[in-house]
Amino acid sequence: MSGVADVRSATAADYPAVIALLEAAGLPTAGVPRTLGDFLVANSEDGLAGAIGLERYGSGALLRSAVVRPGDQGTGIGAALVHALLDRARDGGLREIYLLTTTAERWFPRFGFTPIEREQVPDAVRVSVEFREACPASAAVMRLLIDPA
Repeated sequence: MSGVADVRSATAADYPAVIALLEAAGLPTAGVPRTLGDFLVANSEDGLAGAIGLERYGSGALLRSAVVRPGDQGTGIGAALVHALLDRARDGGLREIYLLTTTAERWFPRFGFTPIEREQVPDAVRVSVEFREACPASAAVMRLLIDPA
């Protein structure tokens, strides 16, 4: 693949491909909305190369389902997805974003995420399927505080 893939808003038609990417990566699919309303995808010449989503909870959100197809990892697609999602979050008035990860706790700090204790996550965010069921209690929890635009 040459260059970074095209990042765009996901549509319901992308749902099967997004679920397939998540399953192939061993990531949870529980709670991924069929509409993919707050999801972004990255297209490359040969199909869907990555996806990322937000679950909004008041002024906070949970970043979830960040995935890049194995053959496209290391090409900048993941970073492009995260930057686009953070821009969308900032434009949408979100103040803080949380995430759970079992594999990328050393990757997300480049975007400003810092490790926190699970108990520091607001109750409104902890009601998500990701917190309640999909991610193990051993998952790293991270937070990004967003400066208002």
